[in-house]
Amino acid sequence: MQWKTLGATPFLPPLYWRAALKRKITGSTLPEQGLRCRVSIDPKQVAAYRKVCGFTDSPILPGTYPHILAFGVQMQLLTDSNFPFPLLGLIHLNNRIRIHRPLGGVSELSISVHTQNLKPHPKGATFDLVTSVEDSLGLLWEAESRMLCRGVKLEGDAEDHAQPSPTQVNELTRWKAPADIGRRYARVSGDYNPIHLSALTAKLFGFPQAIAHGLWNKARTLAALSEHLPAANIEIDVEFKKPVRLPGEVTLLASAAGSSGELWLKGAGDIEHIVGKWRPIA
Repeated sequence: MQWKTLGATPFLPPLYWRAALKRKITGSTLPEQGLRCRVSIDPKQVAAYRKVCGFTDSPILPGTYPHILAFGVQMQLLTDSNFPFPLLGLIHLNNRIRIHRPLGGVSELSISVHTQNLKPHPKGATFDLVTSVEDSLGLLWEAESRMLCRGVKLEGDAEDHAQPSPTQVNELTRWKAPADIGRRYARVSGDYNPIHLSALTAKLFGFPQAIAHGLWNKARTLAALSEHLPAANIEIDVEFKKPVRLPGEVTLLASAAGSSGELWLKGAGDIEHIVGKWRPIA
């Protein structure tokens, strides 16, 4: 892997244009280059994120917040001319984060982003978008987002690893996903994908109404589970099933508090939105 270090956090508007203009698959191999960047944490932005995602005030950053810090770097990587797949068609299938140490007392972090693990899938091909966050002591947090690009033809057997539905869970809480949550989350995350913003823009991409961001669903779930979960040495792995249509209401089921457990986010008529589990980092 070759690494390119950025002098500043990428400016998003030109990257949106790049994403909007690229609609074709231009290759079937992932680039061998990753991006690195130093980022500063703005307490006002963290506070706005907490409010949108339901996290209470704390000296420790929300476990999903490094995704927000890394978003511009991820966008730059995925809209680069040597990246073979159009960003707007990608579907987020899985997300796993590992919190190695408590995310407290940090003001500046180093972020690295690369892609790996391109594999055939029944609907196209999947790859992992890998993000690592370091502070002055070393590795602090890492994430893998498994992305699907439809229509890619690769040699080999297609596999699709679905997580089984949890068994030992009870209802913990429920919440509403309001009609404007896609726009509110876009303002704190920078992710203005049209499928999340309004019914009108979602219809352009084949959705009958706007859908909630997958990472908002995950963040809102972790906010509801915050009393349940250890602050560090934890891996939280979720699979995104059916999208949450806006406006909507969801129910969170989870195991009893502990170092490992399962979670299940369901909607009306028992529709599965998220299946997940947490456990100590192996």
